[in-house]
Amino acid sequence: MRNAFASELTAVAAEDSRVFLLSGDIGNRLFNEYKQRFGERFMNCGVAEAGMMGVAAGMALCGLHPIVYTIAPFTTLRCYEQIKLDVCYHNLSVVIVGVGAGLAYASLGPTHHTFEDVAALRLFPNMAVVCPGDALEVRAALRAALRRSGPVYIRLGKKNEPRVHQAVPELTIGRGIILREGTDVCILATGVILPTALATADLLAGKGVAARVVSMHTVKPLDTTMLEDVFQSYKLVVSMEEHGLIGGLGGGVAEWLADHAPQRALLLRFGLPDEFFHLAGDQEYARLHYGLVPDVMAAGILKKLREVG
Repeated sequence: MRNAFASELTAVAAEDSRVFLLSGDIGNRLFNEYKQRFGERFMNCGVAEAGMMGVAAGMALCGLHPIVYTIAPFTTLRCYEQIKLDVCYHNLSVVIVGVGAGLAYASLGPTHHTFEDVAALRLFPNMAVVCPGDALEVRAALRAALRRSGPVYIRLGKKNEPRVHQAVPELTIGRGIILREGTDVCILATGVILPTALATADLLAGKGVAARVVSMHTVKPLDTTMLEDVFQSYKLVVSMEEHGLIGGLGGGVAEWLADHAPQRALLLRFGLPDEFFHLAGDQEYARLHYGLVPDVMAAGILKKLREVG
């Protein structure tokens, strides 16, 4: 994902002289081409994320279109107040990019884990929260964010995530993308868990269960038209995310559901529990520990389908 982001950033910078990259002391080699071509529109702000967010806000007030990039916990929680007051309060067109979100840096410990970024940022008025599902969605999401008036948070994985799309999709902030049709259950997946959602659907198909799979790349604003459709069309709707169950996609859908009851479908949520990950291991190990793997989630869906009849 990060390679696709760097490539697409370089392309949009060639098209729009307002684009300016601010980095929190990472991605130096990643942005070599960008810096060679647009060095005057790059600033390494170091490990001073709060200051970096203030600089980005000032640039936006001056007519530039700044993009802030660093590891997800540092570009969100370390400068939370500045995002609220400097960026969101003024409804500025700042694109905040968090790389390595969720369990991507599982082996580096809780300083680098990001289970709460979506929940935290979707609280702020004016903020849009976008979680692309593969590298091609990253390209589309960056362009959509730059077209939007107001702040956008783009949540990325790290690298080598499986591709889901064959070509860059049409991506509109606030509108999900249907990847596969199915009549028995609907899976709403956001971010890097999307390939796992499709693998889960494959396992369900082997059991005679046809699953619709939707890339809910935007957690705020939610695609309420999609929600109205699926909660009336299915008996079970499933949310999947590599984020805490509190306040993420599943939390947002549950909030919508509470305000729009009664619905035909029940909601089943897969995500991370309300706890720190104290073990040592890579992303695959951490996903297995939390059951965010196809066989476990398919079994959970089948169990719930039997319960709902």
